[in-house]
Amino acid sequence: MKFFSFATPAQLRRAGVLGINERNADYIQPNNPRSRFPCVDNKLLTKKLCVENNIPTPQTYAVVDRFGAIAGLPDTLLSNPDFVIKPARGAGGRGIMVVNGHDGTAFRGSGGTEYSSDDLKYHLSMVLSGLYSLGGQADVAIVEQRIVTHPAFADISYGGTPDIRIIVYRGAPVMGMLRLPTSTSGGRANLHQGAVAAGVDLKTGRTFGGVCHNQAVTRHPDTHQPIEGFRIPDWSRTVDCAVRLAKATGLGYVGIDQVIDSSDGPMILEANARPGLSIQVANRSGLTRHLRDIDGATVPSPLKEPKLRLWQPTEDSGQIAG
Repeated sequence: MKFFSFATPAQLRRAGVLGINERNADYIQPNNPRSRFPCVDNKLLTKKLCVENNIPTPQTYAVVDRFGAIAGLPDTLLSNPDFVIKPARGAGGRGIMVVNGHDGTAFRGSGGTEYSSDDLKYHLSMVLSGLYSLGGQADVAIVEQRIVTHPAFADISYGGTPDIRIIVYRGAPVMGMLRLPTSTSGGRANLHQGAVAAGVDLKTGRTFGGVCHNQAVTRHPDTHQPIEGFRIPDWSRTVDCAVRLAKATGLGYVGIDQVIDSSDGPMILEANARPGLSIQVANRSGLTRHLRDIDGATVPSPLKEPKLRLWQPTEDSGQIAG
C-alpha cells in the first residue's frame, strides 16, 4: 500500500487509514468503559493486574508515594545493582531514569551519565510533584527491575531498549510494530523523538519496511543494518501476553507495550486505552479494514480461555500504599 505525504482525507479513507475522530467515536468510546481507564493510565495498577494474572512484568523493588520516603530510598537500593525509576502516571517515556550500575555513591545512567544520591532524590521529588504525569497530577514513583535487552536486537538498535506495541481489538491482535531507539531519540523507543518503527507480521513476528520521522527507511540510521526481515524472539509468547492483558483490563481496543528481556523474555511495560495511530505508518497499511474484518466475523480466541482476574476500581483506586 502506498502512503502519500500530502494525501487528502478522501484518499486516506479509501486507503483504509483510521483517523483520530473515527478511532475515538467508533472504537474507543463503545469498547473502552471509562471505569476501566485507571488500570492502564496508572502503571502501578497495570503491574498489579499483570501479577494477579501471572503475566510477566518487571519486578517492583519499591514504590515511593510520599516526600518523606525519599530521604532513605538510595540506601534501600544498594542491594540492586541496577534499576529503573518511572512515574506511575507518566506518558511518552517522560520521567524515566535508568540506572545501569552504581558503587553506592555514584549511579551510572544511560550513555555514561552519572547521578549522585541527591540527583536521584531530586528526580523522585519531581515525579511525586506531578512534573511528568498526565495533567500534572500528583504522582508516585515506581522503582523496578531494569530490562537487559535481548542480544538479538544488538545490530538494529542503538543506546536503549526496543519495544513492541500490539493493538488488540475485541480480544484479537490486529497490528504490531517494533520501535527501535536511535541516537536522535536519545536511546528511547519514542517515534516522536526520532526512533525507528517497523511493521511486524503478526503470524511470524518478522519485520517489514521501516519508517523514521515519517520517512520510509530500509536500514537503521546508526547501525546501518537492514530493518526488514528481522524476527522478534519469543514472538508467540509476546502475542499471548498482549492478548491476555487486554482481556484482563476489560478494554476492547487497547495498545499493549512490551520488551524482550535477555533472560526473562517478553515483559509487559504498559497498556494504553487510547493508542496512537502511527502504527499504520510503520505497517504501511490502514487499520480500518482489519478492524472491520473482526467486527464482521466471529473471532476465535488465539488462546485457551484463561481464568483472568479482572481489575475492579474501588474508592481508593488513586491511592497507592507505600
